[in-house]
Amino acid sequence: MPAKLLTLEQWAADTYGAAAPHINTLRRWARDGHIFPVPLKHGRSYFVAQDALYVGTAGATAAAGGMPKGRLVARLMNGR
Repeated sequence: MPAKLLTLEQWAADTYGAAAPHINTLRRWARDGHIFPVPLKHGRSYFVAQDALYVGTAGATAAAGGMPKGRLVARLMNGR
């Protein structure tokens, strides 16, 4: 059975309580892939799984099963 879907505002209230980020921040997180599993967009609204997590920039690729960074990519990113 799929997880229950919540709006971004509901998810933020459940996850962060009174310290929930502004809706613009939540939309940016959804757009940029910082929430895993990835929110679904229906019209203007994003819907998030109840058990979704904020993974940030470093965790977004790893949580999504992204490819590990090779030596060339690491050298390019580190400037060496």
